[in-house]
Amino acid sequence: MRLYGRKKSSTRQVTRNVVSLHPLRRSPAAPTPGVVTFSLEGTAISKQPVKDRGPQLTDTTRINEQIRVPEVRLIDENSEQVGIISRTEAMSRAFEVGLDLVEVAPEARPPVCKIMDYTKFKYQKAIRERQARKNQTRIDTKEVKFRPGTDIHDYDVKLRSIRKFLEQGNKVKCTLRFRGREMAHQELGMTLLGRLEIALDDLAKVEQRPRLMGRQMTMVVAPTVPVKKK
Repeated sequence: MRLYGRKKSSTRQVTRNVVSLHPLRRSPAAPTPGVVTFSLEGTAISKQPVKDRGPQLTDTTRINEQIRVPEVRLIDENSEQVGIISRTEAMSRAFEVGLDLVEVAPEARPPVCKIMDYTKFKYQKAIRERQARKNQTRIDTKEVKFRPGTDIHDYDVKLRSIRKFLEQGNKVKCTLRFRGREMAHQELGMTLLGRLEIALDDLAKVEQRPRLMGRQMTMVVAPTVPVKKK
């Protein structure tokens, strides 16, 4: 009887252990969006998509409830001056026509706000910024190399190249390389670069004075005249 009693007690203990696992097998609650859930069976993995929260603002323009001042100078959807009114009234006017209240001049006192479609406003603003970047003149740095013993003909050819680069709106790095015993005559390099500075005085300025780095002496000149249009 004692052995049977112990065996029965052991059976009850095992039963309790098994029952305690049952809740883990029940259907879990509805998963939270964006949370990965794993099955205890090790066979099912599901990922719920993150709920679309709509377009996120990426600039600092304040619209609608983001405008905190009590009064604004309002421009309506037809670009007509309304005058200074309360923010609440301005928002009501915007919502009545299905548009947004956009702060277009936050530095003004009171700030200037306009009734408009904010999505369209952002799109047009992006186009203007992209066009402005496109119209910017790209400035490259060209390099023209000399030797301490550059003859007159080569000097004139290189000088014309430098002038052409400058007229195109580019900076020019004039590099003079010394070899062997030429390092003992660095004054030749200073003289040559000095001649260039004088010859380019009408359309360039020296942005970096002549300096020696290793066996190279360099000088950078930048254009001072408008770029010639083709």
